[in-house]
Amino acid sequence: MSQAKTLTPQEVKKVLGIIALDKHAKRNRAMFLLTCWGGLRVGEVAQLRYCDVMDESHQVRNEIRLLPEQTKGKHARTVFVNERLQKELSSYAKELTCANATEPFFYTQKRKGFTANTLTQHFFWLYKKAGVDGASSHSGRRTFITTLAAKGVGVRVLASLAGHANISTTQRYIDVNDDMKRQAVALI
Repeated sequence: MSQAKTLTPQEVKKVLGIIALDKHAKRNRAMFLLTCWGGLRVGEVAQLRYCDVMDESHQVRNEIRLLPEQTKGKHARTVFVNERLQKELSSYAKELTCANATEPFFYTQKRKGFTANTLTQHFFWLYKKAGVDGASSHSGRRTFITTLAAKGVGVRVLASLAGHANISTTQRYIDVNDDMKRQAVALI
């Protein structure tokens, strides 16, 4: 099985450009950026509830605590939300009318919330419309891990952020490119 493509900054911009044209632009932008800036799996994005993302005063949390049933490995983990991502999630949340804090954070036209499968398909078509070949629902997550690795974040921290029990799993996510090699050699 081939690995998901790691997105370049230009490809991220292309995807965001396509999203901007969509009727559900704020929702789609928030979901996409949760994968690229938060490192969430698509299934984890689909499982998010309003109360996971928003606090009692309807402000975006700076930490999203995923319950075991919301994660792939059935291990609870914390997703740290930086200010840029908080701003994006807040922008989307302003569109919501939440009657129950346990409702899904991301709505669909036909029903409340996505499944992991429907969100995987949604991302497939999003990348296809943007003309990003080789991208899949896992591309944002790989981009998150590779971007942090390129900035010098250690593999143990990356593994913890990704919710990986083994650092060898995390290492497989990291794409090495010529810019990373140039920066490494420049350190000598």
